[in-house]
Amino acid sequence: MISIREGPFDYVMNLRYASDRIFAPYTVYKGKAAFSLNPCLPTFTKLDSGTIVVDRRGSMMMTFMHSIGERKYDWEKRQRFALSATEVGSLIAMGSQDSSEFFHDPSMLSSNAGQVRKSLSIKPNAGSNGYFVSLTVVNNLLNTKDFFSVPITNAEFAVMKTACSFALPHIMGWNQITNQQSRGTVDLQPKGGSQV
Repeated sequence: MISIREGPFDYVMNLRYASDRIFAPYTVYKGKAAFSLNPCLPTFTKLDSGTIVVDRRGSMMMTFMHSIGERKYDWEKRQRFALSATEVGSLIAMGSQDSSEFFHDPSMLSSNAGQVRKSLSIKPNAGSNGYFVSLTVVNNLLNTKDFFSVPITNAEFAVMKTACSFALPHIMGWNQITNQQSRGTVDLQPKGGSQV
């Protein structure tokens, strides 16, 4: 297997199909908006000592799109929200009456801190027949505010939780530890290249 860091996405593929991109998001399409959920694997780097460590943590990437017509969504104006391992844990732990809210500042450690604010909320519907997954993005640099709200069923939420449970060790890089122990080695290339 090979993990390639390319732009906002990571791809995992079999070596013999290394030129093919594999997309396997879980997408929920609704009348006014849609979102997809896709794991982004961590990247690794090899230290001078030979130890391989996580260079960039993985995440579960949520991508939101507005509807622009029947079965058409505006991919060009999509917004993303990357759930950390702990935030994925919060989602997995949610019960039928629980809510979760997450806040991100993509420029937190730069001079543009506070200029872009993202807020993701997952709240149960009245009557416990599903949830609303909502994203608000306020961009003071562009003077814009985007709001997406996608109603999901209990079954769709169950798929999200199960997919997140499966992906969690992978976005943490722990699957590489178990692969290393079962093979006796780890086949990772240094930062800057793809990881095997």
